[in-house]
Parts: sequence; structure tokens; C-alpha cells
Amino acid sequence: MKKGITLLVVALLLLTSFSNVFAGGQQEAVEAAPEVATPAEPVEIQFWTRQTQSERQEQIQVLLDVFQLLNPDIKVTMLPVEDNEFSTQLAAAGKANRPNLIETSAFYAMSYNVDNIVDSSANKAIINSVGADSFFPGSLNNVQMGDGSYFGVPFHFAAQGIWYRTDWFEEAGLEAPNTWENILKAAEYFNDPANKQYGILIGTKPENYTQQTFTHLATANDAHLFDAEGNLAVTSPEFKEAVEYYKALSEFTPPGPQTWRARDYYIQGKMAMFYYSTYIMDDLSLAEVAASSLTSENFSDLGGGTFDSNLVKNTAFVPLISNTESSGYGEIMTLSVLKSEDAAKTAATQRLAEFFLSDENYIPYLHVAPGGMLAMKTSVIESDQFINDPKGVYANYGKAKINEIAGGLGAMQDFLKTGESLFPESASILAKNLVGQMLYNVTIEDKDIDDEIANLEKEIKRLLEN
Repeated sequence: MKKGITLLVVALLLLTSFSNVFAGGQQEAVEAAPEVATPAEPVEIQFWTRQTQSERQEQIQVLLDVFQLLNPDIKVTMLPVEDNEFSTQLAAAGKANRPNLIETSAFYAMSYNVDNIVDSSANKAIINSVGADSFFPGSLNNVQMGDGSYFGVPFHFAAQGIWYRTDWFEEAGLEAPNTWENILKAAEYFNDPANKQYGILIGTKPENYTQQTFTHLATANDAHLFDAEGNLAVTSPEFKEAVEYYKALSEFTPPGPQTWRARDYYIQGKMAMFYYSTYIMDDLSLAEVAASSLTSENFSDLGGGTFDSNLVKNTAFVPLISNTESSGYGEIMTLSVLKSEDAAKTAATQRLAEFFLSDENYIPYLHVAPGGMLAMKTSVIESDQFINDPKGVYANYGKAKINEIAGGLGAMQDFLKTGESLFPESASILAKNLVGQMLYNVTIEDKDIDDEIANLEKEIKRLLEN
């Protein structure tokens, strides 16, 4: 962002924020935080964010500058941290240098709560201040432990599911790929390796993308790592059926171990469906963003191509997949307050979180990554201001499609929960990529499914015993 534009944005945000102070909006958020004596020197707090791209950091810093102008008694230091380095960095920081507010996935926030470093009381106070009924129905369940405490505050989410060519499906007379049966039927129908065209992209490398894809398909068959009573359930009939189904689908994905990068086939018109999050929305709608997927650099059997301006119109998204039940999936990002022995720091941290979640600041934050950051407040995702992001991504989709994309939030499932039972141990299993390795062995190494499931069970038991 150029300096002149940044200054303009700051000025506009200041005007908006000050008008809300006088209207009572910001003042109300400040009063919601615990009352402490104003120190002579500013209270210093740390905010860790997963937004590591320089452009995103610049835009977030503008909001932080505004916050500090409105709250001169608080000084905020932002530190960008890669997802896979969050836990390591937290451990290295130690208790004395621990951040006060973190933007991280619910997956990680839950694990930090298990480690007893999350301030669940502060998180609950923020939710009450913002208003529990302002969030999407069901979203609070995704940040709540079994005892009712909150390990984070819902911030934004990226829905995941199947993106598909509606024009191809209509011409073929096929139904939308929203069930196991429909997905497999379409994948086989459109698969044409001789012409370098494939039916679907799912993960087959031993990594998290593969685990994410499998989780969505497996929970649609009521398959979980643990049953509701806490027994290991990877040898259940439902889990085996899910592995068999995943193996069948893998026959119609590009050859070799594949990950998200194979989206290039879809963007170049050589794939009918692919599994991806809403972070793909700008790639499908903006030529400059799609450019990296329109070359032959990543796959030698792709010749490159030109941007298809009709791709957004001819693409639909399936947020809910069903077989024996309907399941949504996605990554929910939280704002989570970490424990501090300094009440002034906790109060300042709550004030910052409430500032981020007030509509006039929440929308600019979400616009840092249009598509990748979908609103978790119902009033925001339906607003004209949210739809009109600076890059024009959402305008290319329209309100109806945006709401359709967000439709899976209330039905989101993952391996951390089975019914109402919560199993934080699943986070450790997935962090070790045990499920991803098993799927790689089955799909790429063509190993026996029963043997690999038995090995998975042994590896999980070994992990949980340590």
C-alpha cells in the first residue's frame, strides 16, 4: 500500500472511529473491559497474527495505529508468525514474553487451552461485550470446551469444500457433487487422462491438505478418530468405508502425490472439481492473482493458458457433503487472550479484541484477504460494505453466492469432536500427520487398507501413551 493511500485510509478510519466513540459504539466496548487504574506509562501488549504477507501486515498496522491513537494508554506490538511455527514460538517466548492476544486457528487455540495458557474468562467477556447472538449460529460451539469455557473468540473463517464447473455438469446432466455418490460419479465421468483432464483434486501427499480433505469426506459418513465414549474408532466400519472411498476418488486425481498446487488444472480448464478453501476466490476472479496458475512451471503436462473471465460465473461451491449425514468443514480463526498476571495488560488486550470486532474495524481487517477471511458476524457478511472489498473479489460473486459459501459454517465437523464430546487428543494425532501418512500409503503406495488402518491404530496408541 502506497504511503499516500495509507494516510488516507488512516484519516478515514479515524473519522469513522471517532464518530462511533461519540455515538457510543467504541465507548461501550471500552467500558466492557475490566476497570483498572490508568498507568502513567502506556500498557504494552503483544499481538501475534498468522498474516505474514507484508501487504496484509501493513493494512493491519493501519488499524493498530488508529487503535493506539484512540487509546494512548496502550502500546501494541504486532508479530507475524507462520502457522506451523506458532507453538514453537510460544514455547520459546516463555511465560514472561508470552503474547497477550493471538490470531490463530481454533485447532491451535484449543491445544493452548489444554496447556492452561488461555484466559477463558477474558474470552467470554469479549463475547459477551460483542454479543453472543451477533455470531453465526453454531460458531460459538467451535470455540467452546465441554465445560462451557471459551478457548477463543470467533474471528473469521475459510470454508472448505468442492468447487466445480457448473457448465460441464449441466451439459453432462449430472447433479451437483454434494454426496459421496454424486462426487464419485462425476469424477469418473470427467476423468480423461489421455487428454490431461482429470475428474477431481484431493490430497494424496502425506500432509495437512490431505487430512483436511479426508476429514470432510469422512465426517459425512459419521467416521471419527474417537467415538462419543472416547474409544479409538479408526477400525470402525465407517472409518474403513471412508478410506476405501478416498482411495476410489484418488484414481481420478492427477498422477503422483498431489496437494493444493494441482488447482492449476482447474484454472487451466483441465479439471471438473477440486477440493479447496475460500482462499481460492480471488484466484478464480482476478487475472493478476490467477497468473501463477496459468503457466507450465508447476506441471509439465499443462501447457499454460489465458485467464478465463467466465470461470467465476461457471463455478459453484459445495460447502456441505453428505453420505450418511451432512457435514461442513473449514478453518475457524480465533482471537484468543492468553493468561497474564498483569490485570492492566488483560484489560488492554480485551479492549484491542473488542476494537477489532466492532463493525467499522472488523470489515477492514477481513478485507486484508478477501475470500480467505469470511465474516463470522451475521450482520457483517450480509452488508454492502463487506461485499465491496477493495479488490472487487466479493462483487464478482455477489451476495447470494457469498451466503451460499458461508452456508456450511453451522454444520462444520472435524475430528476434534464426535457429537458433543470433545477430544483434544485428536489435535496431537493430526499434528503428527498420522492420518495423512496412512492415506498416502493407501493411495500412492497402494498398500492394503486393513493393514494401514491397523498400523494407524498402533501409531495413535503409541502417541497417546507417551
